[in-house]
Formats: sequence, C-alpha cells, structure tokens
Amino acid sequence: MSLQTLLGTQFPIIQAPMAGAQGSALAIAVCQAGGLGSLPCAMLSSEQIEREVAAIRAATDRPFNLNFFCHMSPEPDAEREANWRRRLSTYYAEFGIDPDKIQPGAGRQPFSAEIADIVEPLRPPVVSFHFGLPEPALLERVKSWGSRVLSSATTVEEALWLEERGVDAIIAQGVEAGGHRGMFLSEDLSTQLGTFALVPQIVAAVQVPVIAAGGIADVAGVGAAMKLGAQGVQIGTAYLCCPESTISELHRRALMSSAAQHTALTNLFSGRPARGIMNRVMRELGPICADAPAFPSATTAIAPLRAAVEARGYGDFSPLWSGQNASGCRPIPAAELTRQLASGLE
Repeated sequence: MSLQTLLGTQFPIIQAPMAGAQGSALAIAVCQAGGLGSLPCAMLSSEQIEREVAAIRAATDRPFNLNFFCHMSPEPDAEREANWRRRLSTYYAEFGIDPDKIQPGAGRQPFSAEIADIVEPLRPPVVSFHFGLPEPALLERVKSWGSRVLSSATTVEEALWLEERGVDAIIAQGVEAGGHRGMFLSEDLSTQLGTFALVPQIVAAVQVPVIAAGGIADVAGVGAAMKLGAQGVQIGTAYLCCPESTISELHRRALMSSAAQHTALTNLFSGRPARGIMNRVMRELGPICADAPAFPSATTAIAPLRAAVEARGYGDFSPLWSGQNASGCRPIPAAELTRQLASGLE
C-alpha cells in the first residue's frame, strides 16, 4: 500500500506538527493543497483541540493529522530547579527579573486517557506521536477509531520497536531536523544519525512505509529521500516562514538570515534536545546544560528571560527552532510550497 493510499492524500508530503509555531491555518492550507496537514496538540487545552479540529473540518474534507507527545511527566525536583535558576541568575539581574515571582508555564501534556476522551469523538484520520507511543491500551484505543498511527524513530532500534507495536508508518527523523528530537529509547546524542544515513537503514529493517524527515527543504531533497526508499517526507522548517505560521517576526527574520546557517541541539529551552538557531544563551551556557530540569520543566525558569528580551527586539533567549537546512524558508503561502515540494513527484 502506498503512503498516499494509507493516509488518503494526493501527495506523500506531510507538514511537520510544530507546537508553538502554528495552529489550524497551516494544517488547512497543506491539506487543501494535497498534502497531510498536521496540528500539534501537546500545548493545547481540550477546548483548543476541539476548536482547532472544528476549524479544519469546516475548511476541508481532506485527511489531517493530530500530533501528541508521549513523554513521562517528571517528578518535581526542587534542587535541580534551584540549580537551574542559579545558572540563570546573572541574566535575571541583567534584565530586572525577580526569580521568586516566576510563575509556572502551561508546559506540554503527554497523551493520556483524559486526552483520548476528548479526541475520540473527533475521529481524526491520522494520529502521530513523538517520544515513542502511549501505553498499549491507549494505542489500541486510538486504532479503534480507525485512525492511522505514525510515530518518529531516530534510530533503527526505535523503528523496530515502533513496528513491533503496530504503527502504520514510521517517520525517520534525521539529526538535521529542527525542533525536538523524537528519541525515546536512549538519551545518548551520539546515536543520532543524519537523515540520508538513517532512512535506508530503517527502510531495510522494517516492512511498514518510512517517511523521511530532517534537512529536506525543496523538491530535490524530496526526490533524494524517495530514491533512498522513503515513501514520503515530513517537512517542518520550510513551512515556518509561510504566512499561515504563527512564529514571531524576529524568528522569521532569523530563519531568512545567515544566522540560520548555524544551528545546534539544545536542552536549555525545554529540557530535551531540540535543534534551533544559535543565540546568546546557547553560546554562553553551552547548548546542552546538565543543570536544565527534565522536559518540559526547563521552560518555566527561562520563559521570563525570553519575554523580556523579545520585548527589546532580540531572540537571545528564545527557542528559534530550525533544521540545518533553512534554505526553503520563504514567505509564500503554504499551499504553494506544498505543490512546489510535490512537483517532482508528478
């Protein structure tokens, strides 16, 4: 079965779900153009999920994807949080922030029975997961809705683990990809491979369709991924400068500047490795810091710095998510970009 048949799309192009960078508008545009639009749900309330899905269904009758995280919520660790705030203390002083007045943020919610209760009546055509899969009973519940299930693998071992648990297709996420690494069987960053090294190895190891992700920004990249055995591609960074995305203007400027040529994996903004454009705090603390609390707790202490510095027009403390190849970032409609990416497949 081809990926298009599996997903019900015209093209094997999936718009990567990007929490905090988009809403339903981007997903709708991609769906209408023949790709699979995705809605990131990990930072949405139940009411927001229902509202966004209603907006998608009102605008298109084509399949769409709802994406959820499957991380384990960490136990509170007061000592680690205190150490993290000490590491940030000179910045608090510089920008006049009282650390004792910092309020917890919204965070990111893992997929749960409560979320499944909300999603079940919505019957999404596709559900994708990041950081593994939910517990078996929850996964079977999602399948019972008739939803196709996708999940990200960053190693061959993770791909085999996903296949054994019955996913319909595997997203092979290369280390070039922007945003959070989907790794879940290991925290060792040395296990992470580039897309064009990872894809053929996963294709050789599994029987389900493989979707390439990471560093793909144009029609040539799409074609190269398909030649290596991928049945489709998932693309995120190239969509970030489309008018339908919700990123800040300073993030857009960074993506379309020479700054985007230097990215790194960092845990400073959330507690898990994620790729973004290098900025001041990443340079001064180092992209990976052992003091950063476990995902997603690191966000709370650094968020006030982000807000204060963004108000001054800078992204020195902002998660400027980007893959290693931002060359496809252009301010063109998402539907036009989708058709361009698919043009070499027709």
